[in-house]
Amino acid sequence: MQNDVLESQISPLDYLRFSTSEKLHYNLSPAELIEQSLARGEGHLTSTGALMADTGTFTGRSPKDRYIVLDQKTKDSVWWGDINIPFDSEQFDSLLVKMKDHLSEQELFVRDAYAGADPAHRLKLRVVNTWAWHNLFCHNMFLRPDASESEDFNPDFTILCAPEFKADPALDGTKNENFAILDMTRRMIIIGGTGYAGEMKKGIFSVLNFLLPHEKGILSMHCSANVGKKGDTAIFFGLSGTGKTTLSADPDRALIGDDEHGWTKETVFNFEGGCYAKAINLSKENEPEIWDAIRFGAIVENTRFIPGTRIVDYTNKSVTENTRTAYPIHHIDNAIEPSVAGIPKNIFFLTADAFGVIPPISKLSKSQAMYHFISGYTAKVAGTEMGVTEPKLTFSACFGEAFLPLPPTEYAKLFGEKIESQDVNVWLINTGWTGGPYGVGSRMKLKYTRAMISAALENQLDNVEYKTHAVFGFQVPQTCPDVPSDVLNPRNTWSIGEDYDAQAKKLAEAFVKNFQKFESQASDDILQGAPRV
Repeated sequence: MQNDVLESQISPLDYLRFSTSEKLHYNLSPAELIEQSLARGEGHLTSTGALMADTGTFTGRSPKDRYIVLDQKTKDSVWWGDINIPFDSEQFDSLLVKMKDHLSEQELFVRDAYAGADPAHRLKLRVVNTWAWHNLFCHNMFLRPDASESEDFNPDFTILCAPEFKADPALDGTKNENFAILDMTRRMIIIGGTGYAGEMKKGIFSVLNFLLPHEKGILSMHCSANVGKKGDTAIFFGLSGTGKTTLSADPDRALIGDDEHGWTKETVFNFEGGCYAKAINLSKENEPEIWDAIRFGAIVENTRFIPGTRIVDYTNKSVTENTRTAYPIHHIDNAIEPSVAGIPKNIFFLTADAFGVIPPISKLSKSQAMYHFISGYTAKVAGTEMGVTEPKLTFSACFGEAFLPLPPTEYAKLFGEKIESQDVNVWLINTGWTGGPYGVGSRMKLKYTRAMISAALENQLDNVEYKTHAVFGFQVPQTCPDVPSDVLNPRNTWSIGEDYDAQAKKLAEAFVKNFQKFESQASDDILQGAPRV
């Protein structure tokens, strides 16, 4: 009987030519993976039953060590540059041989999974890990086939991840010993030299960002999404610090997903089967859904215990500020499964404008929506130097530039086609400053932002008066339930209107300068959405 079981475990990996080692574990349950992790010294159990594990030297992604193989499939389609660094196809083959030789001697944890909750568009994955907790991460973050779906499972894409395997830059063509290389032709990702689990998650996101728009005309999106009781889907785009997680978490709306989605002609669907949330300074009071999700089966990364206990100290950033938790989506009470809903009715671009220029809510035309989708703007407070604080402009194309294999204009064009054909409202929400820039004005009150989003979702802004913003051309509503009218027009909140005008002109010029790198590939329709400088 043991030989029969072993043979069934090995057969799915024959095509990778691994040795028939008894140290091969196939589709283990979370409990079994946690047992393996503890026995192998990979982690510790916390007071809630979650597994605490460290990622090692790398506590985040390493963008400069992430490559895409340059070949016939990618040479004329990929947006080559600092984001997508080309890698030689023959060197990939050579490195893959070395990696397979290494893996053939290791204890391996193998998992079959899906990326994409819509069965018509999902990607079948096979993940091979040398760390048990990495395989648990993949169980949590990807979609989990049931027993019947696991039979005759033929993967569309394979991930090989071995943190202890390091490249030789002098021979292998990498910059450093660590690497994450995507091969769209061989349909494979190989990762070595880094224990940061997010490389696997974002590697597959990059793959979907290449395959779905390029081959199926499906828009892939770095966003959160929820759906109301009447079936109205809403999408939230926003960079870190803009309130994307907070504002999409609504007790009256069901969560579709918190990070990666696809938009077809009929659906919005989650790519993932779980959530990968930041854990620094996490508290039950501020984020109760995440707090309660960190239980048996969940993972916390790079955290530390309160001394003498097994209670996680979420304020501890001695390892990194990028502490994380990974848990399956069913750990969130109001999440829907399968994570699929209808096409969106409203889309929200969230920005934390530290310059105090962007109105708290604006309605965008199709051209403006495409332009601001490509721009992906927010502003961060850089810190204090000699008593002076300066906001820092941040632009990230399509709100996820680091994961875009194709030129941003391709995603924007597809975005524009969808919002026009499906009659979608696009709103720009400023969760940043009002009454002046950072250091002078104040942060927009969360209750006002929630009220504005609720008004948009409930069609309460359909028949109100709008005014055109003098510089950016947005349509700004002049009334909104539960929001003071003077808050809606940012110029009115500044003590000196001319100072606002100067700041608005300065911000508009920054938008135009940033957009110069996209102009040659942008259509006239997109360019019409630019601010008036």
